[in-house]
Amino acid sequence: MAYDFVVVGAGMFGASFARMAADRGKKVLVVEKAGHIGGMCYTEEENGVIVHKYGPHVFHTNKQVTWDFVNRFAEWRQFMVRTKAILGRTVYTLPFCLSTFYQLWGVTTPAEARRKLDSVKVPIANPSTMEEWALSQLGEEIYRKLVYHYSRKQWGRDPKDMPASILRRLPIRMSFDDNYFTDRWQAVPIGGYTPMFERMLQGIEVRLKCDYFDDRESFDRLGQVVYSGRVDRFHGYTLGRLAFRGCRFERKVFEGDYQGNPVIHDLSPDVSWTRTIEHKHFSNPSAQVSPVTWEYPFECGADDEPLYPVNDPVNDSLYGSYAAIPRKAVFAGRTGSYRYLDMCEVIAQAAKLVDVIC
Repeated sequence: MAYDFVVVGAGMFGASFARMAADRGKKVLVVEKAGHIGGMCYTEEENGVIVHKYGPHVFHTNKQVTWDFVNRFAEWRQFMVRTKAILGRTVYTLPFCLSTFYQLWGVTTPAEARRKLDSVKVPIANPSTMEEWALSQLGEEIYRKLVYHYSRKQWGRDPKDMPASILRRLPIRMSFDDNYFTDRWQAVPIGGYTPMFERMLQGIEVRLKCDYFDDRESFDRLGQVVYSGRVDRFHGYTLGRLAFRGCRFERKVFEGDYQGNPVIHDLSPDVSWTRTIEHKHFSNPSAQVSPVTWEYPFECGADDEPLYPVNDPVNDSLYGSYAAIPRKAVFAGRTGSYRYLDMCEVIAQAAKLVDVIC
């Protein structure tokens, strides 16, 4: 049986592209090596609580067309991300805002905060690394307390070896607004992401526990391959392995409320986890049973599930070499593009690709 497209991966990109292509009358096959759809957005319900199995995902966008698209498949609960960070016995507010600066320095007004920041910033004309950006925008104290150790744990590398773009995503506000995002729409799907993906893929053939590489030649003959997996694996690692960070998830269940917030980062160098997630705060804050997840980052091997591309100069250069190799497949998604993409960006990427090749 022939298909217009063979989509490798049933995560946010693969499902979005498959739906959009099918809506244009295209015949689509989705193959997914995991035993479930949804990729890293996969959720399960446990005792009335939606558990984000691979880390918390809050959907946010400013684009009406993207918001309209996801609303076809789910009802949404407004949710704004307000994280906390703990260092020793002190809890700090993230992202950086007046609350953070008050906790550090006792300042209470925007003018006081600006004067203090201006006095501690390190003059660096063109910051290119995480370390340089943090020092130039926030100064030595905040860098050492709130950035350095967490970044070492998250990325497994010194911040001076990582690009500034990673930290530039974090807002710095001269107000008490601690909402992580500024998008018009910020929400989580009622019932979790998995039912949303089920509706998105309705009427489309999906083969689970089906690894594209187990029968690659046959899949290539079936239709145009749209690939959202590892680019280096696609090419047999011939140029070397691209670096990805993965995450081990350890979950425990508690009674009542464990930490009083959905996400708390641990900045201490003495613990190996980066953050704890109390899932009930995303879906059912009054639930008496509370699953909590600890996240332990690690360097991905060839068989590990990649979560975050390590976009340092060495790996970006290697990706460029892979991307230059002629191939018939189309690469996309966070892993296929080797870029950190939010869910809304992945959907926009799928829409753009559909316009080009459908």
